[in-house]
Amino acid sequence: MNFWPSCGFDRLRTTPQGWLTPTPDYLRLFLARPELALVPESCPAEHRLHEALQQDPQRHVPPQMLSMLQDADVRDNYRHFLSFRDALLASGSLQAYYLQLIHSGDIRVPPLFIELLVQAILRQQLDDCEDAQQLRAAELLFRPQRLTVQEGQVLAADQAVVDQLSSNAGLGELGRLLIENKTRVREAELTVLNEGNAALYAERSERHLFLLDLTHEVSQELSHGLTLRMTRARSGLKALSRVLERWVWHFLAVTVRIEPLARVEDAAWRWHIGLDAEASTLLNALYQGDAVAPERMQRLVSLFRLDFADPACMLPEVAGKPVYLGLAMNAQGILRLKPQNLLLNLPLAPRQ
Repeated sequence: MNFWPSCGFDRLRTTPQGWLTPTPDYLRLFLARPELALVPESCPAEHRLHEALQQDPQRHVPPQMLSMLQDADVRDNYRHFLSFRDALLASGSLQAYYLQLIHSGDIRVPPLFIELLVQAILRQQLDDCEDAQQLRAAELLFRPQRLTVQEGQVLAADQAVVDQLSSNAGLGELGRLLIENKTRVREAELTVLNEGNAALYAERSERHLFLLDLTHEVSQELSHGLTLRMTRARSGLKALSRVLERWVWHFLAVTVRIEPLARVEDAAWRWHIGLDAEASTLLNALYQGDAVAPERMQRLVSLFRLDFADPACMLPEVAGKPVYLGLAMNAQGILRLKPQNLLLNLPLAPRQ
């Protein structure tokens, strides 16, 4: 399945270790992005620099060449790119650079660069995947989502797409003008990914128009006051669990099993990891026994249970115990999953 074609996966080389090495063609993708691409207002010095880097994306750029750029924002964009490029090339692979970055504790790289790396790495990990639910769920690891609840369903939409559609109804500049003039326009609808349209995912994956259903359970009221709760077989939470399992194995060579949970009922709860900043603070508060306001609890999208296939891979004091994960949106309904949290915070035993 040819998904995310613009991420540059076909421009990367694979090392004997199975990691991805950047090439000049891969670096040219960054030069084509809006942050660095030439525009009519570009000064002659910017034209010269851009054309020189197009010819040789690895060439050394002296400080005086950057100082000749008239636009301060353009200068900053090139400084960020060149710093990122040099560190990436020095690391030897996308994965090695990513690990060095997250372990540094001092991330000054623009989030966009990190998101593009994560996308390319996931594209490799999922190259053999035919499950569109998993592919859409993987987008959560590198693209912020805007969550809404509709008729009991928790739906994740690509934040950038929703913001764009909100501003122009999907009709571009014309749509923006119509909205500003309060002219009635058609509603731009996003589609929930399901078995009926899954085959269309690959051809539409670049547009990020599919909604992902993150509903945990379906409740059905029965007679005599009983309630039947059924886990959704095609839940995006299950698909996300499979993606996170791959993520851990790829970087740490550790096999884990992850399953969504509606609640944690464990008196011996020993270890937890928030998959985003909101979930981290929320789980910390619950673990410490602090009171959490109901409206804040409602931001929790799901809990997960992570088990190691081999308890010997864990720290001795928690070997055999489950690790609980949390996923939450912030007060604005935005979910920013941080996949590095899993790599940094799993209770791994020291390796010999």
